[in-house]
Amino acid sequence: MNAQLKTIGASGQISLGKQHAGRQVLVEEQEDGVWLVRTAQVIPDNERWLHTTEAKAALTKAFAWAATHDTAEATDLDAFFQSIEDSVDEKEKALGKTRSSKRAQRPGRRQSELSHAARKP
Repeated sequence: MNAQLKTIGASGQISLGKQHAGRQVLVEEQEDGVWLVRTAQVIPDNERWLHTTEAKAALTKAFAWAATHDTAEATDLDAFFQSIEDSVDEKEKALGKTRSSKRAQRPGRRQSELSHAARKP
């Protein structure tokens, strides 16, 4: 433990040294004239959920999956959109509905092609 004598300036500030510049600290007044100063990190409220046990488990599972799967193959958007269309077709067929009139009105390009075309300058 390294004790140093510091003087509190006219504005109520003390310097802890340049090596600590920009760091956030938690200052606890334990009793009159006694302060405990600890470095701290603040977690924004909208990111607090990331630090829960459930989120950690989900992220661990996702990272394990990504490590064992070819992500280029897993992100085939054409196959993804086709599987959605096939699923909708099956459900509509079971309900006695058809999308043939809607298909005639749709352009021949898939959503992934449209998204790719939109990104081109």
